[in-house]
Amino acid sequence: MKMGKGIIFTVAMVVICLGGKGVAGHEHHVVGADRGWDPTSDLVSWSSGRIFRVGDQIWLAYSVAQGLVAELKSKEEYEACDVRNPIKMYREGLHAIPLESEGMRYFVSTQPQNCKNGLKLHIEVLPQGQGITDNKYSTLSDFQAAAPTTPSASTRYGQSTMLLITVLFFLIIYLAY
Repeated sequence: MKMGKGIIFTVAMVVICLGGKGVAGHEHHVVGADRGWDPTSDLVSWSSGRIFRVGDQIWLAYSVAQGLVAELKSKEEYEACDVRNPIKMYREGLHAIPLESEGMRYFVSTQPQNCKNGLKLHIEVLPQGQGITDNKYSTLSDFQAAAPTTPSASTRYGQSTMLLITVLFFLIIYLAY
């Protein structure tokens, strides 16, 4: 359990250092927020109202002792918690998953009881340019962006360097324990 909390803490610190945004304004979504991917997380509430776009990343932080995470192909597999033919298995306890294309993504716990009890997540990845005219996807953050800006090269590289330093720092702390 100590290792799981350490992983969640590390992910949370990285996201805090980035302010929740990556390079060029892409979002970094820590699945389940402070609880991470955990049976006590309410992933339905966590994901409702969130907008996932191409270029964003979702972060999975979980205890391997509670099961792995499988990415599935279809809604039917997702609803049935059928992990026999996954697209990918996540086995390490911490993953940054880039959202590289539009469409639905399905993630479930490989522990049947956890999955049936709601430890699963489906998201719709929207195109980068999805406007706020579609009320289905609008949120407060859409209205806060006054005008599109392009960060300078020094800002982009500064954020990447800061992320790398932060990740290395917490990795060293994690390995020290």
